[in-house]
Amino acid sequence: QVQLVESGGGLVQAGDSLRLSCAASGRTWSTTTMGWFRQAPGKEREFVAAIRFSTANTYYADSVKGRFTVSRDTARNTMYLQMNSLRPEDTANYYCAASKRSGSVGPIPNDYDYWGQGTQVTVSS
Repeated sequence: QVQLVESGGGLVQAGDSLRLSCAASGRTWSTTTMGWFRQAPGKEREFVAAIRFSTANTYYADSVKGRFTVSRDTARNTMYLQMNSLRPEDTANYYCAASKRSGSVGPIPNDYDYWGQGTQVTVSS
């Protein structure tokens, strides 16, 4: 099993920045990709960003491309999401996820095997 704990959420104004963290523990060696998803009230969970360990390739939703950056500190088993130029539409509960899949892992929630509890990000206008 892999445990994921998010932190760093909060209430900010439009244009501000936040950095989310996701600390992984347990059988982290079994995971190949980690990602961020978000879910606003009444909406489906949506993909935000992901990073593949073997290549360090990163992937982003169009809505956050150029504003958000995903990164990983291997020594600390921690993934980060740097969020700049935040907008009110970025308001959501942000979830960290990890996948064991050896093949391509994309923006589909079912591709991921482990999930954190989420951290709330609220952006006021």
